[in-house]
Amino acid sequence: MTDSTLAPGATHSHVFLGGDHARNERRTWLVIALTATMMVAEITAGSLFGSMALIADGWHMSTHAGAMLISALAYRFARQHAHDPRFTFGTGRVGELAGFASAIVLALIALLIAWESFLRLTSPVPIAFGDAILVAAVGLGVNLVCAWLLRDDHSHHHDHDHGHAHAHGGHAHDSNIRAAYLHVLADALTSILAIAALAAGSLYGWLWLDPMIGIVGALVIARWSWGLIRDAGGVLVDYVPEREELPGEIRAAIEGGNETITDLHVWQVGPGHHAAIVVVASSAPQPPAAYKAKLAHLHELSHVTIEVSRAA
Repeated sequence: MTDSTLAPGATHSHVFLGGDHARNERRTWLVIALTATMMVAEITAGSLFGSMALIADGWHMSTHAGAMLISALAYRFARQHAHDPRFTFGTGRVGELAGFASAIVLALIALLIAWESFLRLTSPVPIAFGDAILVAAVGLGVNLVCAWLLRDDHSHHHDHDHGHAHAHGGHAHDSNIRAAYLHVLADALTSILAIAALAAGSLYGWLWLDPMIGIVGALVIARWSWGLIRDAGGVLVDYVPEREELPGEIRAAIEGGNETITDLHVWQVGPGHHAAIVVVASSAPQPPAAYKAKLAHLHELSHVTIEVSRAA
């Protein structure tokens, strides 16, 4: 016995975009514009005034702008193809794929920073402390504005655009916007560490401090990257973390008395959206709609398939 609650010819909606999808898309494009403007300004000024520090920082920002472009294009693609029937469970996980790709880019940036810092540590070069501090300060200001734009609000309402689930009261984790935020945060971190190292270097002549701080920053960025790779990758391979409470809540809602769940599959299909296949064995089986009603309070459960069999 399977779920037969739909009328003949009716279809499920499979739009599992996050409640913040439109907001995140707009803000990501705005951050890209700010970052690209700063990048062009630094590269142009560096070329005009012969400052390698400006040129290097400009190209460094270009890598983050490129990674954030991945996030913005993923939001657009997911929105434009949200109703495409070729995507079995919608395009809600396109953002996870983009977040995973951005995390790889973030890891490569960390490796690049660590390698460049190591080279500077073994072969110190003269540093124009005043110009470098000015560049780092301007970059920090831009990054703080971008971080504010990409901040993850917990206070606003999350609306789900689908026909058979309620508004989710919990927080929907979006790896795509998290990836963009981490790229901005990585830039801000390198700017803060650079300002501190350059200030100390200018006062005490410690040329080694700048590359040492660079290595520390690379390790922190690598740690952020690994966390994002783990979380976004887990969603892509349908991994259910041990801290995930939804499977237990499904069992608690259905099991008891004559009912036993003999097979249960839960996976994420979009930010704040989960799907589930539930196989129930019962000595007095009820229609699938009755078991579906028991799960109605689980608002993050957006797509449910119920199969009922008579227990031996």
